[in-house]
Amino acid sequence: MDLYKLNQSRLEEVKNVPFKLEKDIQDLIEANLQTLFDLEMVRSEFPLNNLRIDTLAYDQQRNAFVIIEYKKTKNFSVIDQGYSYLSLMLNNKADFILEYQEQTANSMKRDEVDWSQSRVLFISPQFTPYQKQSIEFKDLPFELWEIKKYSNDTLILNQHKSSSNESIKTIENKDVRAEQVDKEVVVYTEEELVSRGGDDIRELYSDLKERLLESGEYEIKPLKYWINFKNGKKIIGSIELQRRKLKVWVNLKAGNLDDPKKMFEDVSSKGHWGIGDYEAVLNPQSDLDYLMSCIKQSYNYHYNA
Repeated sequence: MDLYKLNQSRLEEVKNVPFKLEKDIQDLIEANLQTLFDLEMVRSEFPLNNLRIDTLAYDQQRNAFVIIEYKKTKNFSVIDQGYSYLSLMLNNKADFILEYQEQTANSMKRDEVDWSQSRVLFISPQFTPYQKQSIEFKDLPFELWEIKKYSNDTLILNQHKSSSNESIKTIENKDVRAEQVDKEVVVYTEEELVSRGGDDIRELYSDLKERLLESGEYEIKPLKYWINFKNGKKIIGSIELQRRKLKVWVNLKAGNLDDPKKMFEDVSSKGHWGIGDYEAVLNPQSDLDYLMSCIKQSYNYHYNA
């Protein structure tokens, strides 16, 4: 990707500055893990059973461990390495929990970790077309992120996203590691979460999603139990489809939502799914224009904070 700096009416090229070492990428990511991926740092260079994990992180939202690997070379298999690392984790759960406790000084029980949401992030200046093609499945727990640094101290981090509707579970003759991981680790799709709603609720979700995407401000991110709508790294709210109702949360703390029609309930003192302290229960007759005005408050809050 070409990058230019606008100097009055003239464009000046901003040159790419290659990383000299994988460690340079690793140090940069680890120092900014919360900002870039909203992850908690656990340990750098975690050795276990003759393998070494570059970065071990924890996703507080998913209650799951995340393994991050950095690559400058192009001659490695994303699939083979991804399955190797996840198999290592699933066969040594106690070691990962112990490492988390020792490094963070926080307690953790085995049943507090959602192992089904484990994933591996590969970060590299460039991936080959073959590597990108190898993850063209809708439910692989691997992510490819390309990182580039430029001469004006700008950093660009882009995720390669699969557009395929094919499931990895349809592939036959997988090795033992892959079989184990595919049984225990699950990547949930928007289609699966939407199917939980009845016909009227699915139609209501479709109307709401259309409004969100038309604004150009949001993207949809399915998780295990709900769907987040985000702008960049910032989560603006969440949606959960049930058979007869649709729940929406806006990511605001109690006391920060102007809601004269009382569409939302303060659930800050209750256990609930989704992100945010305000929950609305919608039906096909709900006022989506008013709902969007409440969602806009969350958007404005996070971008003016």
